[in-house]
Amino acid sequence: MFQITILLSYLIAAAAFACSRLERFTSLSQAFLFAAVLFGLAGLAGHAGGLWTDILVLEGLSLSLADAASFVGLLLALIALVGALDPPLRGMSAALFLLAGLTAALTGIGAAGPENPEPISWQLKAHVLISLFAYGLLTVGAIVAVYALAQDRRLRSARLSPASSLFAPLETTEKLLFGIATAGFAMLAIAVVSGLAFVDNLFAQHLVHKTVLTLVALVLFGVLLAGRRYAGWRGRRAIYLYLWGFAVLGLAYFGSRYVLENVLGRTWG
Repeated sequence: MFQITILLSYLIAAAAFACSRLERFTSLSQAFLFAAVLFGLAGLAGHAGGLWTDILVLEGLSLSLADAASFVGLLLALIALVGALDPPLRGMSAALFLLAGLTAALTGIGAAGPENPEPISWQLKAHVLISLFAYGLLTVGAIVAVYALAQDRRLRSARLSPASSLFAPLETTEKLLFGIATAGFAMLAIAVVSGLAFVDNLFAQHLVHKTVLTLVALVLFGVLLAGRRYAGWRGRRAIYLYLWGFAVLGLAYFGSRYVLENVLGRTWG
């Protein structure tokens, strides 16, 4: 029931944001915008509360793969609301809320962990949650990057339709993408530093692949941000470099499932 309520809230928010951008509903755009923000905030609050209950158990953590995907959905909804402050981005906000609703439906699936999870220190718990936030934020960025590629393709093919009003200018989408990339890079850097401080021997045999791949991804995102700042990188080159960085990070994330499952005692569905 919880998942259905969040899903419906997000779907209504998505539909309302989309309608607020369509010319046929110009006279009702403010009403649709109000409904979108109201249902978006309600869904976001319920989604966050449900995940908090599922993930934080006693003195440990219970983090299934489904809950990890749901956490990405929570960040999608958050970015959608923030992005909606800029009217041209409200069409993209609709798409992000749609994806957030689908992932929210996964909340709690496979999350039943051991009755007495192994206690862990607050430092290690913080490291895991910071890492999850960084991965989730950069995943949202990857979705925005794919959206930007779709916009670029539409511009190159000069395809126009009534739905074109749902697409923001490519420059606006890129600005959001680089904002997410900057925040994600900062969180990933903090995750690496906290790992060095709180995880015993990050370069041990069972952790070395995750550590090396994460550092490579961090360098790629750093190069991207430096290129943007000092050389004005944009367009396909910047988007593809972001996606390459995300692909490397994905290898580190999923490659570490065995470690989190067997070393840190988490539940991964």
